[in-house]
Amino acid sequence: MRIAQVAPLFESIPPQLYGGSERVVHYLTEELVRQGHEVTLFASGDSITSARLIACCPRALRLDADCTDPLAHHFVMLSKVFKSFDRFDVFHFHLHYWHFPLSRLAGITNVTTLHGRLDIPDLAPLSREYAEMPLVSISNSQRRPLPWLNWQATVYHGLPPDLLSFREGAGGYLAFLGRISPEKRVDRAIEVAKRVGMQLKIAAKVDKVDQEYFEGIRPLLKHPLVEFLGEIRQSEKEDFLGDAYALLFPIDWEEPFGLVMIEAMACGTPVIAYNRGSVPELVQDGITGFVVNDEEGAARAVEKVSTLDRRKCRQSFEERFTATRMARDYISLYKRLLERRQRSLLSKPDEFPDLAALDSFDPQ
Repeated sequence: MRIAQVAPLFESIPPQLYGGSERVVHYLTEELVRQGHEVTLFASGDSITSARLIACCPRALRLDADCTDPLAHHFVMLSKVFKSFDRFDVFHFHLHYWHFPLSRLAGITNVTTLHGRLDIPDLAPLSREYAEMPLVSISNSQRRPLPWLNWQATVYHGLPPDLLSFREGAGGYLAFLGRISPEKRVDRAIEVAKRVGMQLKIAAKVDKVDQEYFEGIRPLLKHPLVEFLGEIRQSEKEDFLGDAYALLFPIDWEEPFGLVMIEAMACGTPVIAYNRGSVPELVQDGITGFVVNDEEGAARAVEKVSTLDRRKCRQSFEERFTATRMARDYISLYKRLLERRQRSLLSKPDEFPDLAALDSFDPQ
């Protein structure tokens, strides 16, 4: 199958540092290539991939000090994508809604995985206008704000089975991994650590938009039980998560997925997470961790972590959250969309315009 993967340009594929969506695109692309498909990746020029790479900007935009208008680069990428509309069987977009007008005009076989939050009022009118666009959610809970959309499947993220190794040890500290932001609530994690008297190691990045929040909670990082490590690389995650007693995930928003939870499970590390968003779909309460409602519940859960079998955390990861399973789910969806497209062309052969004519269009 000829597959185009269209990635955001903010981070490289895979990202050099933080970047959950871009990391998932990388794992999916590599697994599709491994399974024998002809894959082309539209991404930043500093991306590393086994697929054919079409560079749409020299380097990842977040790390490019000369970039002031990232949207401009994405429009250039969309131009490259749609000039090659007849070279692929299916286009898989990871750009949210930016391609919708062109996809409607082209009539291509396409699907969009929505990686972000959907509980934003501005998305409602746009989503109703483009209600026919085939979409994939990354959790069932992600769909709740916009249930009327053309949902094709829920496909949970997956990691390569050998990316992170199982660790036998129970670990000697609590871990917090991800971003320092109001919705991630590292302040809750600190409070839980203080309640149970256990060391908390924080490995997290601080985006510019969250700098004010970071300054507000900075004094909390000075507590003797807290060690702030900053942002860590993928190569450091196995030690950080694998040596932890448990991962704290005290979110205060409707998290669409939460990649760090399955990263912890891959290492055999239980997850203690607040009951929001995707959490109850991913964490098997009492098996791979505990789903809690407040700091008191989280503190009680820390005391019960020793009753869990870390091998079951790894087993759950292998059964539910591998890149192999993720790619298999997407291939099944691609085939279904292609069959639907063929039926549509047979019944309405003149339904879609010929975009090749755009190359010769003269506005004069």
